[in-house]
Amino acid sequence: MKDLFSSNSELYSLARPSYPIEVVQELLNLVPEPHFAWDCAAGSGQFTQLLAPYFDQVVATDLSEQQLKQAPYFENVSYQVQAAESTTFADQSFDLISVAQAVHWFDFDRFYKEVYRTLKPEGYLAIIGYGLIHVEQAELSELIHELYFQTLKGYWDPERHYVDEMYQTIPFPFDEISVPKMRMQYQWSKDQLINYLNTWSALKHYREKNQDNALVKIQQYLDNEPALICVEFPILFRVGKLKAKSKKGFLRKKR
Repeated sequence: MKDLFSSNSELYSLARPSYPIEVVQELLNLVPEPHFAWDCAAGSGQFTQLLAPYFDQVVATDLSEQQLKQAPYFENVSYQVQAAESTTFADQSFDLISVAQAVHWFDFDRFYKEVYRTLKPEGYLAIIGYGLIHVEQAELSELIHELYFQTLKGYWDPERHYVDEMYQTIPFPFDEISVPKMRMQYQWSKDQLINYLNTWSALKHYREKNQDNALVKIQQYLDNEPALICVEFPILFRVGKLKAKSKKGFLRKKR
């Protein structure tokens, strides 16, 4: 798994959108006994904090200690620096394993072996994320698309295509559960929007090789806009159970 966000961990925790509680409620409808959850690649705890009130215990892991330091404190949450693909957890530990806006960075085969090892037979894996930001203003939308598809072309890590494809093309060796389509909607200040764009990994890569301000057109446009901007994100949401086969059989198939 790549660590692209340690150097910007405080901004990431402040600027990234929070998931709606409806996502957790959908999972609680499935999980029979919400005892123990693993929030994998938890970052600064955007999704962890939604799980904490509903599970007896939550362990939240990430490669970045700096990110985890930004996460909120809960008595029933343990934050640990561990890689998604290799953990110290016992076999069949978890009722739920969640990954929010991170699975595209993983070594899929190794992570899924870890899921098959640590998930309880009746547990669930939830892959969650969000797609490209949408705004109502046509001109601002065009500027964001220009930034995403033209200015930053070649600066996105190759794994980003899984997000563009709405997580529908990731490997998913599980019995998939149908879940409803959802969206996140917010009213953001101009600063919130700029701060969010500044968390894009491709913008970080761009600035390492260029001196110009890639956000200048958007900033100039926002100077003449109202105080609040309506923004929307499509939620990427896939849920699965272990296939009805032995762990040994799954591992043999993946070799």
